[in-house]
Amino acid sequence: MSAVVGFALASALHAGFQLTVTVLVYPALANRSAAQWGVAHDRHSQSITPLVGVVYLALVVTGGLLVVAGPDLAGWLALGGTAGALVLTATVAAPIHGRLGERDDRLVSRLLVADRARCACAVGGAALAVVAVAVGG
Repeated sequence: MSAVVGFALASALHAGFQLTVTVLVYPALANRSAAQWGVAHDRHSQSITPLVGVVYLALVVTGGLLVVAGPDLAGWLALGGTAGALVLTATVAAPIHGRLGERDDRLVSRLLVADRARCACAVGGAALAVVAVAVGG
């Protein structure tokens, strides 16, 4: 399997994961009352962390292989879109989660906005990875 195909597969996995979080998981979490928040947020964090680790590890490994292989323009753009999602997670979403021991409507709103942005990056990165496969794969 070529590096660009591997990255495209990892990007597709990431996009599917991120769409699920954005469309199903975060809205359900955001609808929890203040009384339900602590338990729901803790369960969410504990259950999603291993999956995030697997998906992000796949992205980092296949992205690194793609960089070493020398991607074309579409490949670089795909890497950039995916990197945007990872950067938003590390710099915005994860720190917000860390501050959400108790429900804070302002932080929940910021988390939802950041999540939509990283979803756009993940889906865009995956689409560009498919383009990279189609034009050079």
